[in-house]
Amino acid sequence: MAAALCFATPLFVLFLIVGCAARPFYPLPSKPPEGSRRPLQTTRPYNIAHRGSNGEFPEETLPAYERAIEEGADFIETDVLSSKDGVLICFHDVTLDETTDVETYKKFANRKRTYEVQGVNTTGFFTVDFTLKELQSLRVKQRYPYRDQQYNGKYSIITFEDYIAIALNAPRVVGIYPEIKNPVFINQRVKWPDGKRFEDKFVEILKKYGYRGSYLSKDWLKQPAFIQSFAPTSIIYISNLTDLPKILLIDDTTIPTQDTNQSYSEITSDSYFNYIKKYVVGIGPWKDTVVPVVNNYILTPTDLVARAHAHNLQVHPYTFRNEYNFVHFNFHQDPYEEFDYWINTIGVDGLFTDFTGSLHHFEEWTSNIPPDDTDEKGASRLLHKISVMVNSYRSL
Repeated sequence: MAAALCFATPLFVLFLIVGCAARPFYPLPSKPPEGSRRPLQTTRPYNIAHRGSNGEFPEETLPAYERAIEEGADFIETDVLSSKDGVLICFHDVTLDETTDVETYKKFANRKRTYEVQGVNTTGFFTVDFTLKELQSLRVKQRYPYRDQQYNGKYSIITFEDYIAIALNAPRVVGIYPEIKNPVFINQRVKWPDGKRFEDKFVEILKKYGYRGSYLSKDWLKQPAFIQSFAPTSIIYISNLTDLPKILLIDDTTIPTQDTNQSYSEITSDSYFNYIKKYVVGIGPWKDTVVPVVNNYILTPTDLVARAHAHNLQVHPYTFRNEYNFVHFNFHQDPYEEFDYWINTIGVDGLFTDFTGSLHHFEEWTSNIPPDDTDEKGASRLLHKISVMVNSYRSL
């Protein structure tokens, strides 16, 4: 009898703790008061949700971004293009063909065009030939056939302002990471009043919603944002419009810059880094140019990251994907091994990923920072530990 009482006492205490603690750990859902949102973490590489959580939902859609926030993204990334009537939208390709159902609409059959895009004649249905209303009548679909197709046809294209609202309404501070996409092409095809250009409209919207401040400044930490582009001219132009941090994106070694026609070797040289660091805080290279790949095996890394860091430039490579055909054989088809390699061996400062949850779990599980059991996250961890203990008693 005494043994039974001894067993029951700690069990009762555990249930009492769970019962008392459950309500504070899981508050009723509501928008948190201004200033009470958990701040952006800055102690480990940034988890950048590439087009949202597009490993699960069609890219650049509202649920893809909301899911990425749920999964722990530090930043949600988007590509910004324009409609015919000058409204900025979130969409990756200048053509609609691959990720919408545009070809099923007979009324749009005569909209197919051939334009020169980055020196290549491209045929398709271009965003710049559709008004916002027409674009939002289309439905988005998953880009890759080996990903979940159940959401095809359910969601529409969103505007740049819709995307910003998703970040600002998040229950914690979530940064945005918009790309000025194909600015040369957009400025050729879309005209705004008063001689304004794509970049002007882009920055106007950021300012409208309060985005400002240099990297890690008080204003920036309140509403974090990185601006990215493959076009050096656009980055330099907007440097005169906003002090928000910029990232120069870098394509494959064979592809020159969109606007200045500079080679990969030129824009990754020490002399160019010394020049561009006046305008950017970092670079965003395609990961296979940082660590070359042959027959799906990685080779010896280049010195790109070390040289960028020597110039005080961050490095945010793209794009990390969980599927076996993207995880190189050296990592035994395990994306966690790949994350470990890039964070702890290569030493990058952020990663663009299609699978935000996977990167978040890896960083949480391998964090060297002890959890603070006084905050909401620490409290949730404590509750989980208590629940495990309770379940172990129940199994006896």
